[in-house]
Amino acid sequence: MVPAAGPPEPHHRQQNWKPILTSPHHDRLLESISRRTARVGVIGLGYVGLPLAVATARSGFQVTGFDVDPGKIVALDAGRSYIEAVEDEALARESEAGRFRSTTDFSDLGLCDVIIICVPTPLTRHRDPDLSFVENTSRSIAASLRPGQLVVLESTTYPGTTDGIVRLILEETGLKSGADFFIGFSPEREDPGNRSFKTTSIPKVVAGDGPLAAALMERFYAAVVTTVVPVSSNATAEAVKLTENIFRAVNIALVNELKIVYDAMGIDIWEVIEAAKTKPFGYMPFYPGPGLGGHCIPIDPFYLTWKSREYELPTRFIELAGEINSAMPRHVVARPAEALDKREGKALSRSSVLVVGLAYKKNVPDIRESPSLKLIELIEERGGKAAFYDPHVEEIPATREYMALKGRRSVVFDEATVRSFDAVLIATDHDTVDYTGLAGWSPLIVDTRNVFARRGLAAGHIVKA
Repeated sequence: MVPAAGPPEPHHRQQNWKPILTSPHHDRLLESISRRTARVGVIGLGYVGLPLAVATARSGFQVTGFDVDPGKIVALDAGRSYIEAVEDEALARESEAGRFRSTTDFSDLGLCDVIIICVPTPLTRHRDPDLSFVENTSRSIAASLRPGQLVVLESTTYPGTTDGIVRLILEETGLKSGADFFIGFSPEREDPGNRSFKTTSIPKVVAGDGPLAAALMERFYAAVVTTVVPVSSNATAEAVKLTENIFRAVNIALVNELKIVYDAMGIDIWEVIEAAKTKPFGYMPFYPGPGLGGHCIPIDPFYLTWKSREYELPTRFIELAGEINSAMPRHVVARPAEALDKREGKALSRSSVLVVGLAYKKNVPDIRESPSLKLIELIEERGGKAAFYDPHVEEIPATREYMALKGRRSVVFDEATVRSFDAVLIATDHDTVDYTGLAGWSPLIVDTRNVFARRGLAAGHIVKA
């Protein structure tokens, strides 16, 4: 088989291909990676794992994708991608070339030379890290671990997880990291719905447990992506990912708080941000919303707050940002309640509200940690009736926090349906929604995304929140 053409020649922040030490296992694996004869396994075929698996196959490696969900394997075997970032044609091309296959049989991990872990790392109800997926996956790898394998964690977590949990579980086999097998960390940086960047064009931070593992990490990822950014340790790489998302969480909390303060002063936060971002230096725009969603920003910062307790150090900025962002859904629900009372003389408890947008961000079907679920719950807690419309989400799946909402379906979007609701709450500003129609059909609209003003549809019955 002739390997597929790889990405452009990689760029590196530093070159350190020559390891300080050597071992026969390392040398053979390094050579097989360089020749693209190494077999790669990707565990967890979700928003991170599937794009990575297909990109790795496209670069010339033979890739096996592993997942516990048989439904995903059935879809992939039929050539159907359930991830927007992976087109059916790209999936079919790699499958037909024999470079990609998927399975639920984890015993095949023993055939893989490079194993990449892309499993969820959620929080418990008490905002403690839930590493059960990482731990169980590590044990599955340990069951067939052999000398000469590179194991990589990409799941977001607190500093110390790769070396302190994954490595220790693997070393229970009697094999030693850095001598028999090698371990590294490379934080995922996928951004669902963002068409400006792909897996291969996003710079990849990499690290390894010791110089041999670090060299393998650089060589492998350089074969898949265009830019590799080595850092000194797995813990540093883990901290990079947390820092990126803490930065966003804190700044979003800041504008959410400013929104409330400026609203009390009669100042439009959206106008303020649009003017402020014209400054060509020293300012970066962040935007308010109904709350945080997705698998990163609402969760990742709390991995550091949890870990910092071990060192008896406070993380006041992070915790305050979490409090502000977590409070936004209640602030948002208060706006239709107030507007219905003032404009219609009707209580929220006797009203029906259509929530437009269930996904956590526009133009994607991803509802992980979506504030829209909380908005529906809060409206109904206050006695109101709530339904949702989302062009990307047909039905609410089972979730940890909102099992009572499971199975609810998106309403039909037309004039009769919209007019049957007392108010519309814009939670996600999908581009394909008919906002002109909404503006004409609904007697009251509460807009958390400024989408109507941005489209020149501002009107007296449209209230910002």
